[in-house]
Amino acid sequence: MNVVSVGLWTLIHREVLRFVRRPRNTFLPPAITNTLYFVVFGVILGGRINASEGVPYILFILPGLVVLGATSDAFQNASFSIFHGRWNEYIHEVQTSPLSYTEMVLAYVSTSALRGIIIAVLITIVGAICTNLIPSMTPVWFAHPAYVVAFILVITFLFAGFGVVGGLWARDFDYLTVMNQFIIRPLVFFGAVFYPLSALSKFWQTVSLLNPMVYMVDGVRYAFIGTSDIDPNVSLAVLTGATVMIVLFDVWLFKRGYGLTE
Repeated sequence: MNVVSVGLWTLIHREVLRFVRRPRNTFLPPAITNTLYFVVFGVILGGRINASEGVPYILFILPGLVVLGATSDAFQNASFSIFHGRWNEYIHEVQTSPLSYTEMVLAYVSTSALRGIIIAVLITIVGAICTNLIPSMTPVWFAHPAYVVAFILVITFLFAGFGVVGGLWARDFDYLTVMNQFIIRPLVFFGAVFYPLSALSKFWQTVSLLNPMVYMVDGVRYAFIGTSDIDPNVSLAVLTGATVMIVLFDVWLFKRGYGLTE
């Protein structure tokens, strides 16, 4: 193993330990929040809501909540890690290491994506537990397991990439809160998490297609329950292209020293 590979794995190891060592801050909040979502919207109100093609409402919203949790945490981890390193000026140690710019970005993006994946698994487990509260409910299962893996990987890497941009752009900690709470989450909530696109008029369906979250939620929903409003292959292709572009953009920002040398 060469020196660069050792450096890459060392940075990945450090970043993973950073969020694993604080489970009360990283894993407990999404578990509690999504338990509330499932109990209120799925268990209590679910029986009164007709979602789509006879699918129980709790199963219908599960993919959207998985996307919400995975993307939010992947973005938050990357943005906070980059900004915290800038704020405390230890990111310069990474810059002066024998790592290439590509390896630096891959370390931050992959570890943030890993956190998003863990949160996606956690929310799925919470959803599976909540479905057991309804005696007649079909257990949580994956209609298309390969699509589950593909979409979760793509969306977590995509938002980890966005998180790197956010961490370089932020001027203080308030910027991070604004981006996550007022940009990411609203896009997800209007991305057909709690409703099918078919429930909208033709005009608003067209407008919704401008929201990238729609492709994520719809794709993950297809992977979970086998129903979708958009061809999942189209959604996956669009999201994969966007992921490659944002990671390359991150590498370019690191090479330019944007936010790192100011």
